[in-house]
Amino acid sequence: MVFSSLVFLTIFLPIVLFIYFLLSQSLRNAFLLIASIFFYMWGEPRLVGVMIFSITVNYFAGLAIDRTRSKSLLTQNMIMTLAVAINLGLLIYFKYFNFFISSLQAFHLFTFIKNESILLPIGISFYTFHSISYLVDLRRNEVPVEKNPLKLGLYISLFPQLVAGPILRYHDVAPAITNRTVTPPKFTEGIIRFIQGLGKKVLIANTLALIADGTFDQDANTLPPSLAWLGIICYTLQIYFDFSGYSDMAIGLGKMFGFDFLENFNFPYISQSIQEFWRRWHISLSTWFRDYLYIPLGGSKEGKFKTYRNLLFVFFVTGLWHGASWNFIFWGLFHGAFLIIERVLLGKVLLKIPQILRHIYTLLVVVTGWVFFRSPDFIYSLRYLRSMAGLSEGTSHLPLIYVTNYSIFILLCGIIFSTPVFDYVSKRIKIPQSASVIIQPIGYLSVLVLCFIELAQNSYNPFIYFRF
Repeated sequence: MVFSSLVFLTIFLPIVLFIYFLLSQSLRNAFLLIASIFFYMWGEPRLVGVMIFSITVNYFAGLAIDRTRSKSLLTQNMIMTLAVAINLGLLIYFKYFNFFISSLQAFHLFTFIKNESILLPIGISFYTFHSISYLVDLRRNEVPVEKNPLKLGLYISLFPQLVAGPILRYHDVAPAITNRTVTPPKFTEGIIRFIQGLGKKVLIANTLALIADGTFDQDANTLPPSLAWLGIICYTLQIYFDFSGYSDMAIGLGKMFGFDFLENFNFPYISQSIQEFWRRWHISLSTWFRDYLYIPLGGSKEGKFKTYRNLLFVFFVTGLWHGASWNFIFWGLFHGAFLIIERVLLGKVLLKIPQILRHIYTLLVVVTGWVFFRSPDFIYSLRYLRSMAGLSEGTSHLPLIYVTNYSIFILLCGIIFSTPVFDYVSKRIKIPQSASVIIQPIGYLSVLVLCFIELAQNSYNPFIYFRF
């Protein structure tokens, strides 16, 4: 089940909200935990045991770390390391086992091992990172131990962020898990934020996905440069509106139940450097890797060589986190390399050139990186880039069947909405409160109705996070 489905919108969410607000405060956590497990079981009934096992391991590991506070740090570190290893072991087996074996077998190693048919638990990367951050913060004495298994289980499995993030830290949500209230203004804010995200996903991302997928389904050698560029631009906007749309929906759902999740995107495509891009793109993931990998490796405090080594390693893992493919790894290293280049040389140059050129440079790097992220394999990526450069045969025009007046309109909307232009306009144009009270509800209701119409008549609703 995904947020942008009629089952979720018309059955699951209304029922859960109705029962949730009928219950007393003391029963709401238990009910949300049950609802979250049911939400997960809807799509992964055979793999819900993996998540329950993860909750159990991390609960008892947390208790063990807390009970050894008075003993040696070595004991605490051993417990934490073992628990983290179990978490990573689950992630590696389900997500990367076949990838690692296939990669080794390409060098004629471990040829006696056969690739297994392994189902990937949806959202395992997210709830694994939740668990690890809890254990590490507990070991650092930054959070108290959670002795109530229902509360820890709710933190790990909370359905609004279970399958698509944002990645939550325990200290950010622990107070709300213990005690939270939902006021009418907060609930209304949650509805508005959810509708914004739903519109991003259904009206913009899904529409542009038809052009992007139609383009990347073609032989890259046959794409004319105009279509190659159109395809990757559509994908660039698709992945942003898809991912930020899901984050908006998660944040909105959180508010409906009394939680305040941190922002995950901040108009990344207006960035003027790759460093700025990663401060604006998937913020929860970037900060997670910074706090639990980059800084523990030494960060930027141990000389330039180790700083560059740490950056490359972090972005190697960032790429691998997104999927079991060498394309993802290359995408991560590609961004890591540009971060180093900006530190060594380009950073000073960028400060001296006009903003528009800095913006163009950043977009070119990001769009080029998305080619590797979207392509089925590395060779296809190179061929696609070749087509973008105008060096292909340019004989295929099949993706043009998806280019309509409506899709062109949505493409233009996507370009506009990927910038804070409306924030800028709203600050310049003061709409009277009396008019705003009428216009805003009508606007959001219209978006919601359009989303329902789109979902009812169009079965194309790709779930882009399945690999994550």
